[in-house]
Amino acid sequence: MSITAERKTELITTHARGTGDTGSAEVQVAILSERIANLTEHFKTHQKDNHSRRGLLKMVSQRRSLLDHLKSKDDERYQALIGTLGLRR
Repeated sequence: MSITAERKTELITTHARGTGDTGSAEVQVAILSERIANLTEHFKTHQKDNHSRRGLLKMVSQRRSLLDHLKSKDDERYQALIGTLGLRR
């Protein structure tokens, strides 16, 4: 259900804007997207897990606000990120 350390470092190196970049919007959105995908798989077998569902909704909201921020600051980076991650917006 949680993201492994190896997968997290892989996501950071893939989406980082420079060396040592772990806090840019692209990295944060990529990590949140991975966690959201893991929780979505979890809900396929545990439909009544409402406590985790609340956490999922908070993560989706946080990712949405990060994407909105990125779109307002730099639309090209936003378009590249949603193309890379395969997000629908």
